[in-house]
Amino acid sequence: MIKKVSLGLLALALTTSCVSSKVYKELESKYANLKKENRSLSDENGDLAQAKNQLDLESKDLKSQLDKLKAERDKLAADYAAASGKLNTLKSSYSALEKNSDDALDTNMKKNRELLAQLEAKEKALAAEQERLNKLQTELKSRSARVDELEGMIAAKEESMRKLKETLSKALNSFEGKGLTVEQKNGKVYVSMENKLLFGSGSWAVGTEGKRAVVEVGKVLGVNPDISVLIEGHTDNVPYGGTGQIVDNWDLSTKRATAIVNIIAENKAVDKKNLTAAGRGEFAPLAPNTTAEGKAKNRRIEIILTPKLDEISKMLNDL
Repeated sequence: MIKKVSLGLLALALTTSCVSSKVYKELESKYANLKKENRSLSDENGDLAQAKNQLDLESKDLKSQLDKLKAERDKLAADYAAASGKLNTLKSSYSALEKNSDDALDTNMKKNRELLAQLEAKEKALAAEQERLNKLQTELKSRSARVDELEGMIAAKEESMRKLKETLSKALNSFEGKGLTVEQKNGKVYVSMENKLLFGSGSWAVGTEGKRAVVEVGKVLGVNPDISVLIEGHTDNVPYGGTGQIVDNWDLSTKRATAIVNIIAENKAVDKKNLTAAGRGEFAPLAPNTTAEGKAKNRRIEIILTPKLDEISKMLNDL
C-alpha cells in the first residue's frame, strides 16, 4: 500500500510543472525511506505469520492437553463418587457394627468364661492324672525292684537245684546203668528208679541194692532242708494178680512209694514235713505198655525234688 502511495506521488510530481532539484531529492529520499519501511514491515509481517503458525500449534497442543485434563477430571470425579459411595456404605456398616458391638462383646466374654472354666477343669484333671501317673511310676519302680529281687531268687533256686542234681548224680553214680536216672527239668530234679532196682514182682519190699540207692538220696536230702520231696509210685497196665493186702495197681504203687518214704525218713537229718508219698498206678506211663521194655520203664519210683517257693509265692502275690 505504501509502495502504491509512493508511486502516485512520484507520478504527480512528474506530471506537474518542473520542480526544483531540491524538492526532487527530498521526494527521492522519502521514497527510499518508504521502500525501506516497506521492507521492514514486510519482514515483520513474515515474522508475525510465523509466530501465528507457532501459536496455532501451541493452541492445538493446549487444547489436546485441556481435553486430556477434562477426561482425567471426569475420571477423578467418577472415582470420587464411587469412593464416596463406599465410604457411605462403610459408615453404615460401622454404625451397625458399633450398634451390635456390646452384644457381641457380651457373647464373646461369656464364651471366654466358659472356655476358661473348661480349661481349669482340664488342668485339675491333668494334675490328678499326673499325680496318679507319679504314683504308678513309684509303684512300678518298686515292683521292678521286687521283680529284680524275685528273678535273683529264682536264679538262685535254679542254681541250687543244679548243684543238687550234680550232688545226686555223684552220690548215685555207682547205680548208673541199673535203671536209675537223674535229670533237671522245669525247675525240679527228678530221680527215677525202675522197679528192677527196687522191688520184686508184686512186692513193695525194697531190695538191698535199691535200699542203698535210696539211702544215698536221703543223705543228700539231709543236707538240703529247703527241698520238698514227692515220691511217686508207678506201675505198668498189667492188673495186679496177687492176694492179701493189695487191691490193685494203684494200691501197689502207693505202698511202694510209702516204702521209699520210710527209708528216707530213717535219716534223722531229713525233715519229715518235706516228704510226701503218692501212688499214680498205671496212669502216668513213660512209654507204651505194648512191649516188655516199655512196661519195664513204666514200673518205677520217681523222687521229685522241688525247691520251697514260699518266699517267691509271697513276692508274686505282692506284685
